[in-house]
Amino acid sequence: MSREAVLGANRRGLTRGALPEDQAMALRARLAAHPRHLIPARSRVARPAQILLFVANVEKEYGSVARVADFSDVPGAIADYLAAQNLPSEFVMAPHPELQGIPWGERPLLRPREGRAEASDLVSVQQGYAAVAETGTLMLPSAPERPTTLNLLSDTAIVVLRASRVVGAYEEAWDLLRAERDGSMPRNVMLVTGPSRSADIESTLELGAHGPRRLHVVLVDDDPAAVG
Repeated sequence: MSREAVLGANRRGLTRGALPEDQAMALRARLAAHPRHLIPARSRVARPAQILLFVANVEKEYGSVARVADFSDVPGAIADYLAAQNLPSEFVMAPHPELQGIPWGERPLLRPREGRAEASDLVSVQQGYAAVAETGTLMLPSAPERPTTLNLLSDTAIVVLRASRVVGAYEEAWDLLRAERDGSMPRNVMLVTGPSRSADIESTLELGAHGPRRLHVVLVDDDPAAVG
């Protein structure tokens, strides 16, 4: 169904036609302005403290973080994590240039496979677009080089994230996405805070209820201002 057909059905349900031009102009101005709401003071700190806040919030939400100095250290960090969790060394990986440029061959026991995740994949490795320090949240917009299935199907999700892409508040993450896409939005944007979990049944916390049971972030310290 086309966009106009959907909007037409909504208008008929509201028993009205299109908005008058003055109201439409006001609405377009409101959407373009992206006004700020109240931003917590905890996110407005110096860069080293901001990164530490992000790490602390990821861990508070049952995730884990490994900080590495460079992308060349990523294979070792992932191999160490998989071994510590008694997980297999094969994983499905996003076909993203940033991940493709990592020297995986230096850890020959690792067996990455590029593409979308399948239900049988135990481990996935995703490229982190951005992250929000105030809640420890990852922003993962969909793209051909960043398949959404990697965020949902595997039991263990690993995200490789640049420290330079950690921002203080949600508004800054959305600003980044709008600026880099000339205002357009991707089909899907996932905001991930820790592994999937639910306490719907008898108020007992269950990890992996609707997605990955583990979330591990490999944080690449590419921002000199963020290293305390």
